[in-house]
Amino acid sequence: MSELVAYARQGDIGVITINNPPVNALSPGVPEGIIAGIEKAEADPEVRAVVVIGGGRTFIAGADIREFGKITAGQKERIALYPLMNKIEDSKKPVVMAIHGTAFGGGLETAMSGHYRIGLATAQVGQPEVKLGIIPGAGGTQRLPRLAGVAKAVEMCAFGEPVDAKAALAAGILDEIIEGDLLQGAMEFARSIAQKPAPKTRDRNEKLQDAAGNTAIFALAREQARKIRRGQTAPLAAIDAVEAATKLPFDKGIEREAEIFRACLFSTQSKALIHAFFGERTVAKIPDIPKETKTYDIRRAAVIGAGTMGGGIAMNYANAGIPVIVKEASREALDRGLAIIRKNYENSVKKGRFSQAIMDQRMALITPQLTYDGFEQADIIVEAVFEGMALKKQIFSEIDKIAKPDCVLATNTSTLSIDEIASATRRPQMVIGHHFFSPANVMKLLEIVRGKATSKEVIATSMNLAKKLGKIGVLAGNCKGFIGNRMIHCYAREAVFLVEEGAAPEQVDGALYDFGMAMGPLAMGDLAGLDVGWRIRQEFKHLEKPGVRKTMMIPDLLCEMGRYGQKTGKGWYIYDADRKPSPDPEVAALIEKAAREAGIERRKISNEEIIERTIYALVNEGARILEEGIALRAVDIDIVYLNGYGFPAWRGGPMFYADTIGLKNVLAKIEEFEKRHGAEFWAPAPLLQRLAREGKTFEAYDKEKEAMQAGARA
Repeated sequence: MSELVAYARQGDIGVITINNPPVNALSPGVPEGIIAGIEKAEADPEVRAVVVIGGGRTFIAGADIREFGKITAGQKERIALYPLMNKIEDSKKPVVMAIHGTAFGGGLETAMSGHYRIGLATAQVGQPEVKLGIIPGAGGTQRLPRLAGVAKAVEMCAFGEPVDAKAALAAGILDEIIEGDLLQGAMEFARSIAQKPAPKTRDRNEKLQDAAGNTAIFALAREQARKIRRGQTAPLAAIDAVEAATKLPFDKGIEREAEIFRACLFSTQSKALIHAFFGERTVAKIPDIPKETKTYDIRRAAVIGAGTMGGGIAMNYANAGIPVIVKEASREALDRGLAIIRKNYENSVKKGRFSQAIMDQRMALITPQLTYDGFEQADIIVEAVFEGMALKKQIFSEIDKIAKPDCVLATNTSTLSIDEIASATRRPQMVIGHHFFSPANVMKLLEIVRGKATSKEVIATSMNLAKKLGKIGVLAGNCKGFIGNRMIHCYAREAVFLVEEGAAPEQVDGALYDFGMAMGPLAMGDLAGLDVGWRIRQEFKHLEKPGVRKTMMIPDLLCEMGRYGQKTGKGWYIYDADRKPSPDPEVAALIEKAAREAGIERRKISNEEIIERTIYALVNEGARILEEGIALRAVDIDIVYLNGYGFPAWRGGPMFYADTIGLKNVLAKIEEFEKRHGAEFWAPAPLLQRLAREGKTFEAYDKEKEAMQAGARA
């Protein structure tokens, strides 16, 4: 027996317990241990049935994702899970799978190879492999439709969402829900079926037979996949694999699944999504902040500003069960902010995301007021007023006089200097940037910005707090725009330049939407409010260089006309009552006139040029940020863009995408743009030049840097 898997006989039941914390992944040793347990039970005449159960907090949460990388790197041929599934299914004694926590991916595939499945009411099952750009690869696409039917199997395999125990029971995935102790219930269930035939999932074909119905199911699923999982190949591949279950004998279906799985695993999309999966875990590691660093308990919060950002930030705290005060300067602004918060919660209740009782609990945690009363008890105070340095420094000066000594003072600034804001206090070590993304109650990213004086304890507290708020915290250094907005300025700049040079706004946005972005850069500006950037540009007007092409000429002209975007019904586009955009001839005329007056020659522009200029501008600035240490790693930049700016996860983020194109190819294009458009905007980043010259990637740069840091710590 493997140390990862224990076997014990309890009366007439053999119990196999998987002990591979934290999630009982099917790492090497686990499948072998389960097989050994089945063989022991089969050889013992006293054993009438077998129970397989997970030790700790869950059943089997899936395969070990690190093993996939070994296959694509040529270090391993395949993950050998088929022998495990066959051994379980061919067991001479009935095998009962006892599920608590999650049975995901390879975990559900293991469970489906058993003869019966029971679970706690809190259990979840699912085939989430498509989220890694692959499909179930150990019989999942062949066994699931035999248990749950074709429609449910397609839904679970193509879209990857989990199913709760009640729904799993209704679908036929579970045979019974257990109340009370799972192991005791599983053994009682095992005794009740010990003398009955042990049904093999592979032989259960009755739910596969409706050919006409199946055709309609697959057609609808493909249509939905192309819409919901836009640009992704794995969902369509998963549908193909489930379809094979309805048309081929089981063994041939397994062969087809294996072919499709391998093609997906070696795809760039899968590598990108696996990069993103591990990246979310990597960004939590800060090289100079040890795990044992002291953190502050955040039990009470206060937010200054009840606008779009302040209200959303307050909702995050309430959603996490943390009481929060929301302060505004006027009763009108406070009432307006609270009304928006209430409406957001009401919409969630209407959509069935949570109950009215939960909404009432969360609203009760939010205290609206016009004064600083109670701020002296807050463990964190978050400033969320508009982007003006003078106002922010005034606020920090005020809260410095009120806040308790160990209160974290956070600013939601998206561009301004954390150090200058901190200078308004007597405790710069307690000041940090918490840059939420709009809408703050929805977007997963929290850019955590350290100033030169920010203490390690405040950074560690902020990283922990991000998790508590359900966010992905990424640490950034202090510079104008930090990671995300410093880069997005270059992206937006090129989008505007392309429009001035001849592309229509809808062509620019359309090309980038087709590339996979959640929305185009100009539509994104309209959504965020063009006046936000306009106000920031006015703040930094003194930094403009004479004689250099103005980067935001058209957006400034739109703002001067009162066209702020969706909020005013007009921006780059004109919006109807449902906020649906349409091209506006007035904007087209404005662009042509402004370009003519600026001496810009207009021409026909290809979609390829749109993508290269905007995305490579991100990459080039990202390389500068990386070299300056504003971002700790290239993957940190990718995680910022995947979770804050709608970059397609299946492309891995801008830096990973550049790796897939080849840094030599990216650099060659940037050098071409430099010749055509000038070094002011297109001088290649030195790090990019070096990596391209050495034939390396940003991913390799991260690994080398990590190895050096590990060596230094040792």
